Amino acid sequence: MAFYPDERIGLFIDGANLFSTTKALDFDIDFKRLLEEFRKRGKLIRANYYTALLEHEEYNPLRPLVDWLDYNGFSVITKPAKEYTDDHGRRRIKGDMDIELAVDMLEAATYLDHIILFTGDGDFRYALAAARAKGARISVVSSLKTSPSMISDDLRREADAFIELDDLRAMIGRAPASS
Repeated sequence: MAFYPDERIGLFIDGANLFSTTKALDFDIDFKRLLEEFRKRGKLIRANYYTALLEHEEYNPLRPLVDWLDYNGFSVITKPAKEYTDDHGRRRIKGDMDIELAVDMLEAATYLDHIILFTGDGDFRYALAAARAKGARISVVSSLKTSPSMISDDLRREADAFIELDDLRAMIGRAPASS
């Protein structure tokens, strides 16, 4: 995908989807390097990170990341995750940020030249089409190299360009934190 030095760029990151994809590819994102990389590619106007958080947990493993992002150039959009028990008695967490991300992306399409969407979720297909109709170019960052593939075929077809996340590893990655 071509980038132009004067184009206004916005990053929209589906945190849960990006986490799953990098886990499947066995690397972590260095978010400082991510910002630096896209600042080289144009005028980075916006970098949004979307995630749901469990508010009642004594320790939330996402909190340090969310705080770091918030203080280092990202707009972090969160909402409380909902906890429930499924039919098999297992604890489940639901925290869908799709609507928030889609609305913000559509609004930004009026002032950005290029939107880079970090997700493989096909639910974004129509929002992506609407943002393109407003004149923004759209690149989707996800992976075909995982098994199964993390990118919806419909989403990939709707985008102007697909960027394989694994191809960015050397520029924005770091080894996974040991568990």
